[in-house]
Amino acid sequence: MTRNVAVAPDTRPEMYKMMCNAVKRSGATLTGVEDAEGLIWADPARPELFPEIVETATFLEWIQLPYAGIEPFANNLDPKWRWTCGKGVYAPAVAETVLALALSLSKNLHGYARATEWSGPIGRYLHGSNVTILGGGGITVELLPLLAPFDCVTTVIRKKAENLPGATFTYTPEKLEEVLETTDLLILALALTEETRGIIDKKALGLMPSHSHIVNVARGGHIVTDDLIEALKEGKIAGAALDVTDPEPLPAGNPLWSDPRCLITPHIGNTPEMGLKLLDPFIEENVRRFINNEELLAPVDVELGY
Repeated sequence: MTRNVAVAPDTRPEMYKMMCNAVKRSGATLTGVEDAEGLIWADPARPELFPEIVETATFLEWIQLPYAGIEPFANNLDPKWRWTCGKGVYAPAVAETVLALALSLSKNLHGYARATEWSGPIGRYLHGSNVTILGGGGITVELLPLLAPFDCVTTVIRKKAENLPGATFTYTPEKLEEVLETTDLLILALALTEETRGIIDKKALGLMPSHSHIVNVARGGHIVTDDLIEALKEGKIAGAALDVTDPEPLPAGNPLWSDPRCLITPHIGNTPEMGLKLLDPFIEENVRRFINNEELLAPVDVELGY
């Protein structure tokens, strides 16, 4: 038995070719959208084309989105279709980025990179730090073993109460404010929802120790940007490393660009070079599961929106 699967148009030829090859390797029949039972959406930057394209897909049952973050497609989520995303696919790459950013902050590499003359010693010891991670998904699962050699006390804040393997403590969000008071390093690795938007605001930043650092590899909307600007300026926290911002891209002239305590990277926790190698086998496996009526990887809860 085989199924008809289409790959939506993509402005990036390499990505489109890769996804088409993954569909073929899985044993599915690569077809046009009008005959497709499954649709692989390749380009996350073109969600506005989605309604027009799926309008012709009268046999459609399943849609695969390319990234873990599905916010651009939130208005199109329809329970008549099965939805999956790239949740967990890029976790190893992003976890490496978290560790790099955390070490850069603790050793003040971002500050020294801006320096134009010899300066005094600045830095903290990551080893033994109290690390709080918001989110218990794939990034956190991959990150915890990377932090293990540093003997950190790791506290994971997640919706589920059960312990996450590798974490010292696992709590639900009700415990967040208490935990922030002793946090040396705060890592944001959670989905952006109405409940988590702005979760790190003036109040949360005010609870954190003045020596603490923040690393955000989730979504810029988790942090209230103006509150972060104020907290850095007033020394309420020691520094922040942002791979994502709100707004994104961060406009030229925003105070975060010139703040010496802030390290900004342009959403490169997972680059195309890393992503292709990780997404390729994932797409092949999910299409194979679709053909065989098996449980699909990375399902999207339409009601929750992630």
